[in-house]
Amino acid sequence: MVYQFLKYVVLGPILRLLFRPWVEGIENVPPQGAAILASNHLSFSDSFFLPLMVSRRVTFLAKAEYFTGRGVKGWFSKLFFTSIGQVPIDRSGGRASEGALKKGLEILNKGDLLGLYPEGTRSPDGRLYRGKTGIARMALEAGVPVIPVAMINTFDIQPPGKVIPRIMRVGIRIGEPLDFSRYQGLASDRFVLRSITDEIMYELMQLSGQEYVDTYATKAKADIAEARQAAQIALDADDRELVGSGSGARRAS
Repeated sequence: MVYQFLKYVVLGPILRLLFRPWVEGIENVPPQGAAILASNHLSFSDSFFLPLMVSRRVTFLAKAEYFTGRGVKGWFSKLFFTSIGQVPIDRSGGRASEGALKKGLEILNKGDLLGLYPEGTRSPDGRLYRGKTGIARMALEAGVPVIPVAMINTFDIQPPGKVIPRIMRVGIRIGEPLDFSRYQGLASDRFVLRSITDEIMYELMQLSGQEYVDTYATKAKADIAEARQAAQIALDADDRELVGSGSGARRAS
């Protein structure tokens, strides 16, 4: 009830008025039955616009931190993300990945739509990064199609770190369902999983027009953070050198 209320009464009308979202290929989303909506991930707002434009309920797997905050803010965060159809998962890897797989399969086995971001995290610079193979394993074990979805302009309205989104038009391109039934029974073959995942990412690249980078977005984020830290250290060193030079000049005078 809260999901429908937010979609049609509160958030939906506001988002439609401000951002005038457009959608292509909505007919590719099945009217019933389970399927995976595989989307590129450019912005925090992606998880709002896609459910808004799809008539059926879409359930996303979201990082557990959204649901574990303390105090009034934590309670509100948990209530909000639960209300908009997000399910908490542990993204730390290892056994946590099995838990995410199990949760995704539960949703698909109920005949629902599952929203996934194959990149695993938001793009740090608007480019499309290498997909993680969990999506391929879910598709094979559940025996469901994967529908590629490209978010357009959402990076421009709300890149990582920006809290208040910029008002401009956004769009969604939905591709034709990808059928991987020919690989049925090979969910444990890592080469098959990589092949399926790469096919999904290729379709997302075609739909979105993004530049593709064959590395994981998590690594790209770590590299960017490391470069920024190195630049800051160099800047601090320059500042200390300037201060030292100024002190020496004053002593000489």
